[in-house]
Amino acid sequence: MKQFVSFLIFTLAFSACQTSPDVPEYGNLLWYDAPASNWSKEALPVGNGRMGAMVFGDPDRERIQLNEDSMWPGGPDWGDAQGTPRDLQKVRDLLIAGKVHEADKAWVGSFSHKSIVKSHQTMGDLFINFEDREITDYHRQLDLDSALVTISYKTDKGDFTERVFTSHPDNTIVIELKTTSPEGLNLSLELSRPDDEGEPTVDVTSHNGNELWMTGEVTQRNGKHFSKPVSIDYGVKFQSRLRVESEGGSVEAINGQLQLNKVSRAVLYITSASSWYHGEDFVRVAAADQEKLTESSFEEILKNHVLDYQQLFKRVYFDLGNHELDSLPVNTRLDRVKAGAADSDLVAKLFQFGRYLLIASSRPGSNAANLQGIWNEYLKAPWNADYHLNINLQMNYWPAEVTNLSELHGPLFDFTERLIERGKVTAKEQYNMRGFVAHQATDFWAPAWMRAEQPYWGAWVGGGGWLMQHFWDHYEFTKDEAFLRDRAYPAMKQSALFYLDWLMKDPRDGKWISAPATSPENSYIAADGKSAATVLGTAIDQQIIEEVFTNALKAAAVLGIEDEFTAEVKEKLTNLRPGVVIGPDGRILEWDRPYEEAEKGHRHMSHLYAIYPGNTITKEGTPDWFAAVKKSTDYRLAHGGAGTGWSRAWLINLSARLQEGAEVEKHINLHLQKSIVPNLFDMHPPFQIDGNFGFTAGVAEALLQSHTGEIHLLPALPPGWSAGKIKGLKARGNLTVDLDWKNGVLVNVVITPTESGDYKLRYGEIVKTIKMKAGTSYTLNHQLVEE
Repeated sequence: MKQFVSFLIFTLAFSACQTSPDVPEYGNLLWYDAPASNWSKEALPVGNGRMGAMVFGDPDRERIQLNEDSMWPGGPDWGDAQGTPRDLQKVRDLLIAGKVHEADKAWVGSFSHKSIVKSHQTMGDLFINFEDREITDYHRQLDLDSALVTISYKTDKGDFTERVFTSHPDNTIVIELKTTSPEGLNLSLELSRPDDEGEPTVDVTSHNGNELWMTGEVTQRNGKHFSKPVSIDYGVKFQSRLRVESEGGSVEAINGQLQLNKVSRAVLYITSASSWYHGEDFVRVAAADQEKLTESSFEEILKNHVLDYQQLFKRVYFDLGNHELDSLPVNTRLDRVKAGAADSDLVAKLFQFGRYLLIASSRPGSNAANLQGIWNEYLKAPWNADYHLNINLQMNYWPAEVTNLSELHGPLFDFTERLIERGKVTAKEQYNMRGFVAHQATDFWAPAWMRAEQPYWGAWVGGGGWLMQHFWDHYEFTKDEAFLRDRAYPAMKQSALFYLDWLMKDPRDGKWISAPATSPENSYIAADGKSAATVLGTAIDQQIIEEVFTNALKAAAVLGIEDEFTAEVKEKLTNLRPGVVIGPDGRILEWDRPYEEAEKGHRHMSHLYAIYPGNTITKEGTPDWFAAVKKSTDYRLAHGGAGTGWSRAWLINLSARLQEGAEVEKHINLHLQKSIVPNLFDMHPPFQIDGNFGFTAGVAEALLQSHTGEIHLLPALPPGWSAGKIKGLKARGNLTVDLDWKNGVLVNVVITPTESGDYKLRYGEIVKTIKMKAGTSYTLNHQLVEE
């Protein structure tokens, strides 16, 4: 019987992890006094963008669940088109005739691939089987400052320490096991992967006396296409290699496992390579990565990992006080918050945890973070752990620019460019239109076609347009004109070309509208009292199309482009139906007319896109629309809205844009109380990582905004955050901003531009334009006067 006793550790695990002088000693530790027993709620994630693991810290049978972002079945198959232009015209004719239910059926029936099961999958598991020991003083932690998981405890024979990290520079998962016991450690190592409907998915073999190789192919024998079972018996091939370096004792291979006897220290290195990244050369690459590791010591690999990681993570420092609560494990602190107590430091840690997760799941050259980032223990994950384009994938990248992780946006752009190529084929073959289209959901293979059982879920053409916002935002934050010219403008042009052809004239008023149109995952009550989804123009469609057109023209202006394309966009914009229309009750209409909602507290607030993540609605620029947004959010909440984790995170951002600090604080607390679990993962439920990223973006949005042409300081400061400081946030225009406040009042702001120019600042009612030189830091007080 093992007993677990709290044991606090406040020192960092490695000298290279020491914080810089301006960072307090408490750091960003998430610690616990018991092992994890639940993957989604308690295990701790590590990752290097491509590879990752979930660490349990079990002193009996340790589980290191392994992940890799290209573990997908099938391929870029199943075609690119479903339905024809004639089918589209039929749907439009039905809508014009008022036959909305028939239009719903025809929209899905003609164009949808229906329900799909084709899922991202686990890479497998490493199990470490220890001999029976008496355990005391158990401690488990994730150090966000060094991206290092450490487990420590005392045994009846000596002290034990386990350290786990995933190195980006050395492309490996590393596990160090160490004891002070003179008798050493006795344990066995095994690699495995779940069977697929009774069929083995890997072959595990031992080599050289200290290595295990796991070779396999990702399949989905319980797959689904067109809502019918389909066996996918092919997919990405891969090989994972485990190699052990030990001190003292012996290592030997027995029955496909490695047995370690009386070792004082063992270091386990896991490499993996897939056919997605390396073609048929993946086995050689897995071997080469292992061979390269022999050139460095564990200490060097750890040092390189920490330095590489901190180059990203240490860009932003955030302090809200409450450090005395660091004496409590995170699960206890979370229980306190759920009971109504305040814990501003846990908020700061959750903010930084979101940045940690983005660094761990999205690096240049990796694939885009999916619904679960890269962490997944299943062969059939919830919602396939794929890419949903009606908010979820985009929310993953909301914090990338503002929290100073701009280069981590790259995998999203890489994926979108693959989606554009397939989406151009879909647009041409399916609709006979120019440009590219992407519907509501896609997956690793970037199919652009529709997948929907019902019209309200998936029958939507706004996904590609929403992605374009990220290209424009990246330019606005970085001012990288080469990126604008070579990547952003070509992408936005392809999206705009599709919408130019997609728009039809509304026979009721002659305005250009998107049709058939839905509001993602939501329904309205039609004239016959029954639920329906499709209409002639929804708020989100019109808002996204206007944004795509407007940003394409802005980009063209920067690049000095004026041609037939820009002229066509300008012409369509002049008669485009507005995406923001205020209904008779003062709320923004979600559909083309003031219908009753089928679900008044729906989790999606798609009609509010124009205020966030869009930038069209602002307090000063569109005060009537701004007030209508407030009425709309109040109505949703009054009817039970924001039920999911990501929806609550969206409300934090919406409240920040509404400049309501008290509402920001309320939704932050509710997010922690209802959607965050002990390992700080966000629950939809189940686990869905977008809520983590949305939370981090929302906190930043409450402290700094720059979407109106002004740098707005502390626009929605929560009243409970009476004192705090944040360093390293980014504003549009590529400025770095540090903020320090006390008693709810700005003490000073330090702004460092990368380009010389005049910059307009706002704090409260004070607005000033200040001339700044590139590379010079300017310190201003609460009156925006330079100190």
